[in-house]
Amino acid sequence: MDSGQSSEESPIQAKKGKSKTPRKPKASTLKQKSPAEFFAENKNIAGFDNPGKSLYTTVRELVENALDSAESIAELPFVEVTIEEINKSKFNSMIGLIDRERIDEALYGDFETDKAREKRLAKEARFQEVQAKNAALGKKVKEPTSAKGIKGRGEASFYRDNGRGMPHDDIPNMFGRVLSGTKYGLKQTRGKFGLGAKMALIWSKMSTGLPIEISSSMKGQNYTSFCRLDIDIHRNIPHVHLHEKRDDKEQWHGAEIQVVIEGNWTTYRSKILHYMRQMAVITPYAQFMFRFVSDTPDKTVSIRFTRRTDVMPAVPLETNYHPSAVDLLLIKRLIGETTKQNLLQFLQHEFVNIGKSHAERLIGEMGTDFSPKTPVKSLTPQQIVRIHQLFRQAKFDDPSGDCLSPAGEYNLRLGIIKELHPDMVATYTASAQVFEGHPFIVEAGVSLGGKDVKQGLNIFRFANRIPLLFEQGADVVTRTAMKRINWNTYKINQTQDKIGVFVSIVSTKIPFKGTGKEYIGDDISEIASAVKTSIRQCCAQLKYIGDATGAIYEILKESSQLHVKKKKLMDINDEDAEILQKVSSRLITKEILSEKLAQHVEQVDYEMAMEYATQSGVREEPRENIYLQALEPQKNYTDFHSP
Repeated sequence: MDSGQSSEESPIQAKKGKSKTPRKPKASTLKQKSPAEFFAENKNIAGFDNPGKSLYTTVRELVENALDSAESIAELPFVEVTIEEINKSKFNSMIGLIDRERIDEALYGDFETDKAREKRLAKEARFQEVQAKNAALGKKVKEPTSAKGIKGRGEASFYRDNGRGMPHDDIPNMFGRVLSGTKYGLKQTRGKFGLGAKMALIWSKMSTGLPIEISSSMKGQNYTSFCRLDIDIHRNIPHVHLHEKRDDKEQWHGAEIQVVIEGNWTTYRSKILHYMRQMAVITPYAQFMFRFVSDTPDKTVSIRFTRRTDVMPAVPLETNYHPSAVDLLLIKRLIGETTKQNLLQFLQHEFVNIGKSHAERLIGEMGTDFSPKTPVKSLTPQQIVRIHQLFRQAKFDDPSGDCLSPAGEYNLRLGIIKELHPDMVATYTASAQVFEGHPFIVEAGVSLGGKDVKQGLNIFRFANRIPLLFEQGADVVTRTAMKRINWNTYKINQTQDKIGVFVSIVSTKIPFKGTGKEYIGDDISEIASAVKTSIRQCCAQLKYIGDATGAIYEILKESSQLHVKKKKLMDINDEDAEILQKVSSRLITKEILSEKLAQHVEQVDYEMAMEYATQSGVREEPRENIYLQALEPQKNYTDFHSP
């Protein structure tokens, strides 16, 4: 009896004891992630937070690539962007998936109960009633809020430009290998991460699984390169489906890119259109054709941003690093990449603002272990640290802004006038300044009045000639315009007047803040001071028109009264007498005089800016040979060099 009880209890006791035994942790293994895998898992860093933002970022990246490509060959940019809305049924047919009827409606996210549907319809009816009343009173009619969309909707994005094109063999790596590209030297570039279309390809792989298609042709080629590929995210290499050469019957050069991604046009429509409008402001020498195509005709959008000028800014130049802007890692990299043999040559040719005599003085200050003929490849880690320490302590001339390419007052003014049609506009370009060893230039414009401009401050921010649309409140431009400019001093009402504030900053290094790199911090005093000065210079120009108008009109008014009283005694010509008569009879008023003076200032500024832009455009590169055929039968060619 006892033994039987013992035999029944022992398995239970053994089971309890087994459950208390701690599990052995698995041995940790060292894993590595490819760059593509890292950005796929942290896509918000590159601006791919959600389907709507991903669509916006795809548009932005590819438009900016197109501009860079055209400008690099001194070609006036023409950029065509088409976004096509793809519903679920169309997407399924593209990938060969048969639509399936729903069985359990309540299982889906867009399921609506009878009560919820009744509530929604009542809300829509009230909204329509309010809209009708507002329309009858002449008030602005709001757009209805869109219904909750179905997840998984796709957008097909198509881009075409007239740029340089891409070498046939380089296309797979240019699109299918993250952190490979042509923008990694020290120069002013539009790119923020160097990802370009690569992140759009990663998002396409993650959201739709469809490959990207690229067509490209370069000047002088008799073929077009076609490539269909996706990316192996884990290995960070391109997965090529098709790569071939086709006949170039159009004799076209540039690139066409087509990508299908999950997007949301409804939520980011205003941002995308705002981006295109601001890009037209800062690049009036470019022509943009934008289309949104939908199965619903009233949702289709087609906008052409026409070219206003054929004067382009000079191409930004690659430059060397300033000694005060380098760290230990960069010095080691430069030593590894340099073709110079000794330390003297290395200092002279790998850094800006170090001449031969200055380099010799620096070497003398480094100590007895250094000499001008010291082989640069043989420097020890301790010697490299000594060089770095001296770079941080020694005095160097500031780098010049010759390597930078601002939009120019001429282009900035034209862009503002073309898109906003203001009553008055003033622009200003500051001289090059420096922060942390990097040159930068601030350009500003202030406008009053205009089309589709709301009352108060309307702030437009640009960095390296691209619009910044997000996180505006923390930006140095916003904070300066809102808090550091006394608008009343310039007889501008900050809340009632329609004020446009445009600030463009170009530099070899834009000090972006935040993971998305969407704003410039307020903590760099050199940039904050330059922004404030530039905006104030524009305001002073606008104030000058009002002050000058008032002073001139008062003189004319007093002279007209004196002319009436002492007509015979005043010795004036017929033209002046006619002006005074018009002032007396109110045919010339203060408002008319202000308008005429503004037009005159505008014309003078326009001519001066045009002259400056023409002169600066003379140094545009690259230059191409132009051959003129002689009239005689023999073929003698004359070689001309011209931009």
